[in-house]
Amino acid sequence: MKTNENRPTAEHLRPWLVERVAEFTERDPATIDPAAPLAGFGLDSVYALALCGEIEDHLGVTLEPTIVWDHPSVDALVAFLCEVPAGTRP
Repeated sequence: MKTNENRPTAEHLRPWLVERVAEFTERDPATIDPAAPLAGFGLDSVYALALCGEIEDHLGVTLEPTIVWDHPSVDALVAFLCEVPAGTRP
């Protein structure tokens, strides 16, 4: 799941994030397009903040609460998060 550099892999993060977004938006995970803007699924600011907290807990990192708006799709979040070593603050 993690690389030797203690960074998450896209193969680990993408399905996990799709599941989280699906749960928050009450959708079937199969309907979540990782390239589509999260706002298009109805992910509001409350859920975006909750998702940020879950990402922090899952990866052991501290993130800015605006991460979901700065990286507005699952794919964009995955690309950013794969560059953040666990236990660090970007």
